[in-house]
Parts: sequence; C-alpha cells; structure tokens
Amino acid sequence: MTDFWPNHTGPWHEWREALDGPRMHHGWILAGRQGLGKRAFAEDAARALITKGIDGASQQQQSLENHPDIIVLSCLPKDDKEEKKREEGKSYETKRNISVAQIRAMQLRLNTRPTLGSRRAIIIDPADDMEASASNALLKSLEEPPEGTFFLLVAHRPSRLLPTIRSRCRVMRFPAMSDADIDRMLADAAPQADAATRKLAILSSGGSYGAALAFVEQDLAPIASVMRELLRDGDPAFNLRGRLAGEIGARAKRERIQAVLDMARMVVADEVSADNCANPAALIDAHSALVELTAQAPTFNFDPGLLVVEIGTLLARAAPASERANV
Repeated sequence: MTDFWPNHTGPWHEWREALDGPRMHHGWILAGRQGLGKRAFAEDAARALITKGIDGASQQQQSLENHPDIIVLSCLPKDDKEEKKREEGKSYETKRNISVAQIRAMQLRLNTRPTLGSRRAIIIDPADDMEASASNALLKSLEEPPEGTFFLLVAHRPSRLLPTIRSRCRVMRFPAMSDADIDRMLADAAPQADAATRKLAILSSGGSYGAALAFVEQDLAPIASVMRELLRDGDPAFNLRGRLAGEIGARAKRERIQAVLDMARMVVADEVSADNCANPAALIDAHSALVELTAQAPTFNFDPGLLVVEIGTLLARAAPASERANV
C-alpha cells in the first residue's frame, strides 16, 4: 500500500524518523482532506510501529481486523440490516459518529498489556466524527496514555477536534496530489473513464485522488456542469436548482451527498482562482458557507432534498448576475 500513494513520501520520512528517535510521541493527528490515503497510511504505520525491534513475520500474517495489538475504531453500521451487509462483504451505510461506547470499550482493552510485543496502536477514523462525549473520554487516555500505547487519529477536518486533543498530539499533514499522479491512478482504477472525464474529475478533486475517483464512479460530471452554470448565470427562475436536484437524485445516499458537497467547494475554489474572476468576495462567502455545511452534514439530520436546494442556492447567489441584482 505504501507505494500506491505518491504523496506519502514526506509522512513516511517523518514517521520513520520518529520511530528511530529516542522517544516516540504517543498521539498523532493524520491531517488532510479526505481521499489522500490517510487511513492506508495509518494501517501501515501501525504495523511498522508494533513490529519495530521484534520478529514481525508472524504479525504481518495477522489480518488488521483481528490483530490483537492494533485497534481500529470507525463508524459502525447504521442498523442491523447494514450490519448484515457488512458481514456479507457488501457496501453498507454507517452511523454518523464514533460513539463514547466504542471509546470506552477500547479503553478497557488498554488495561492489559500488548499481546505480541511491547507496543499497541489505536487507529480512530475519522476522529473528527467522534461524539462530544467520545472526544472527552478519549482525552483522558491521551492525557495519561498507558505505556506502549500510541494513537493515530485520522482527521479530514482537524479543526473539529477538541483543542485539548490537538494540543496533546503531533500533527502530520498529508499534501494534495499532483494532477499527473491522480490521472495515472485514475487510469489504473477506472479504465472506463476517458481522458476528458479524468480531466474533469481532476479539476473537481482539489488534489484528492479519493474525490477524483468518486467523481468517476458516481458519474458526477453532469452535476459539476450544472454547478458551473449556477456560478456563471445564477438561477432567477429556479430551473438550474431543479436540474441539480434531478442529477443528484431524490434519495441520494450520504456518501453521494458528501461527494457533491466536496465537489461544490472545489468548483467554487476553482472559480475564485480563475484569472477573469468577476466576483471573488461572493465566491469566498459561498465557499465558507459550503465548508460549514460540509462539516455539519455528517452529524446533523439534514433532509437530503433541502440540503441539495441549499447547495444550489449558495452557488446561485455567488453568480455575477446575482451580485449585480443585489446591489
């Protein structure tokens, strides 16, 4: 997995330098936008951590799911029906948060020593989607970590973590990827996408391979086209917002809504950076509102239809025609 992500060279240098140092920091925040391979890095880094200095051959045979010294916390299936899908190896919907019960169950395991060596790794992904009570419970472990226990917190929006959690962790930042790297990876992973589609995906990705892949797999090109029309022309008759809702779908899943929100931010950011940008202030305001909406969407019980209308309205208001009409 290490060789798959060309943007991991710097993080791996930092991690190995820390491993070889006299005192390894017990808490790490893996920070960067979604789709940069932070979870894959966390898993490989955890293995490197617990096998350092011992015979790691037997440990490498352990599946991550059942490894006694690597604990992974993520959002659980939404209900029994989704749990059954997970057991069958199918895609499934998750709950909105990592719960305090999950954190406390993990902390109970910390009362025992690591099984195969002297170290244990805890991966929390995404850490910025913990319940407030879960964050407070985790803070106690970060303040007084058991000997040999190390935390890797995968965070797409680190600012959502408690300041006290951030202050007790070392931040490792994952850089955006180059267009050429994303194009190469897309060509391998999605051979059905032609060069024109890959180019649109890259333009809407903000340097995230995950976002570019979602663009292709979820056929987001028509949605991106409507978004750019909204930014260019506004929507005085509400026609474009209707088209946007139609392209997204009446019962869009949370993952699709999240991909649409990410893409909306990238489309606005791309417009702001254009040489002929006519209304930077309105676009910046729209981008800020979309950032806030993106942060709220995973944890608030939004009606998908109303959320789509809100996205379209934010884009329409940022159009030059709308700005002139409001003067």
